[in-house]
Amino acid sequence: MIRVFLVFFHDVVAAGAAWFLAHWLRFNMEITPYYTDHMLRTMFWIVPLQTLVFWTFGLYRGIWRYASLQDLKRILNAVGIAALVTPVALFMVQLSGPVPRTVLLLDPVLLLLLMSGSRLGYRVWREHEVYGALRYQGKPVLVLGAGDAALTLLRELERSPAWRVVGFLDDDEKKIGLLLNGVKVYGRITDLPQISEKIGVQHAIVAMPGATHEERRRAVQACSDAKVKALTVPSYDDLVSGRITVSSLREIELDDLLGRDPVVLDDAGLHDLLTGRVVMVSGAGGSIGSELCRQIGRFQPRLLILFELSEFALYSISEDLSEHYPALAKVSAIGDVKDEARAAQVMEKYRPSIVFHAAAYKHVPLMEEENAWLALQNNVLGTYTLAAAAVAHAVERFVLISTDKAVNPVNVMGASKRLAEQVCQALQQRTSMRLMAVRFGNVLGSTGSVIPKFRDQLARGGPITVTHPDIIRYFMSIPEAAQLVLQAALMGGGGEVFLLDMGKPVRIADLARDMIRLSGLSENDVKIIFTGLRPGEKLFEELMGGDEQSLRTAHPKVRIVRLAPPTPELIDRLIPWLRATRTLADGETRAALMRWVNEYQPAQEQPPAGLLVGSVFSDRASVFSPGHPAPPAVRS
Repeated sequence: MIRVFLVFFHDVVAAGAAWFLAHWLRFNMEITPYYTDHMLRTMFWIVPLQTLVFWTFGLYRGIWRYASLQDLKRILNAVGIAALVTPVALFMVQLSGPVPRTVLLLDPVLLLLLMSGSRLGYRVWREHEVYGALRYQGKPVLVLGAGDAALTLLRELERSPAWRVVGFLDDDEKKIGLLLNGVKVYGRITDLPQISEKIGVQHAIVAMPGATHEERRRAVQACSDAKVKALTVPSYDDLVSGRITVSSLREIELDDLLGRDPVVLDDAGLHDLLTGRVVMVSGAGGSIGSELCRQIGRFQPRLLILFELSEFALYSISEDLSEHYPALAKVSAIGDVKDEARAAQVMEKYRPSIVFHAAAYKHVPLMEEENAWLALQNNVLGTYTLAAAAVAHAVERFVLISTDKAVNPVNVMGASKRLAEQVCQALQQRTSMRLMAVRFGNVLGSTGSVIPKFRDQLARGGPITVTHPDIIRYFMSIPEAAQLVLQAALMGGGGEVFLLDMGKPVRIADLARDMIRLSGLSENDVKIIFTGLRPGEKLFEELMGGDEQSLRTAHPKVRIVRLAPPTPELIDRLIPWLRATRTLADGETRAALMRWVNEYQPAQEQPPAGLLVGSVFSDRASVFSPGHPAPPAVRS
């Protein structure tokens, strides 16, 4: 209250001073006694009127220390209205003697200068008192990019004791040599090695949240050439959401370089699908399953059932959800998807409306040797057991998480997932429950993927091991995959196999080189060793088989693969065989899979990498190894 009174008193004084100064300047600093008397009598009416306008415009709710352009805008509007009201009020009170028109013009200008100048002056003084000493503290850093994000970053880092911005680099020639809020733009981003050595910096911040992944890659390459540590600011999506600020610096990650566009979801539709419903996720502790749980938690289901065989994985995701969604009602149920009694017990008790089936054995080399029969049992029999329990307990939707390795499979894992897709399609012909499968490729950072392996190898100082110099894979982030799975679940009418947009394929060797650069090292520091293809491993993955076609959906990143559905009798022959057959050796399992899955051809000797890999979602394509044959074309 005292603060408001002081600010109000300041503006009363400013209004009186402006009225006096307007007369003083009008009469060349010599006001006659007649006009002095007239000025004082009109001031008695003008000052209260103007301060009333100021109060109406909310000028006393702000804090001077944080005066901004919005405060200046409010002052400008208030002074403008006061300038219009003043001559009207003078006419109405009918004071003797006219007020010079020059005074009516000078008064609002002077009033604006006094009111805004004092506020901004106080902010400058306070920031100098509080943060002035910080300008000479912290690690020196160069900022790559000289746009809006860089300017906002500079202002925020001026208040941080950790960093001190000493210069900018930008590829816009018009900006080079200019000052950005007092800090010089030294040159182009490619000049980083020379400028960092000259200034003596060891860190650079990539402040280009709206840049393409190619531009980010060039910036990271410049940091690697200069042997400086690369940091980045959050994306525009994170900034707009309000979750984090520009000064929330972090290390550059692979997601920043792969250039995936943000996913736009049908939030209204997903709220109808998930909000207030009971949702079950099998494999809830795995990479995809846990992220599905987090994404589902955003939509406030009535109950989320976490179904997981691993005790530690189940505990981990349960604790994570408790931290981020404390109001979320959840059940942590330990269970094996092959256990009919346990699946039926959980569904009978909680009656889920939707089941997301993410539980699977999916490590290709591990499932190829010693564990082939277990892969078949878990991925196929487990899918049927859980889906059959869902049918028996009136579940509305059942969503199978599949893989791009189910296309023309050459390994047991891919063939088992293709057979699981067929089981869902066959079961769909016997029930009104909507069963669907969603195919996608590798996800960054998932359990068993190359990314955690590369990180561990880098932490040990190398070398990084890659199976083949030409091996390529499709990648997407775990959150993106989970979001698109939810979107596909919303669109599914039953029996579909959905295909997610995986974008451009990535050469694994290039991925390893990116990780080396992101760590601030070079290939001279960490070597890349090629070890040869592992059992069941392809040089390239395919999004669709040679006899498959795809259809567009309402979402640009989701398509439907047109497949000939199996006969319903598949289940009558397959499931009893899986339950009754003894544990088969790896060779016997592969031979049996060839009878069940026509497309399956166990890997013998891989063909060379293809020349061109296209996308069913666009006309984009990536060139890899000239002179080699291309992978099978896809049709859309």
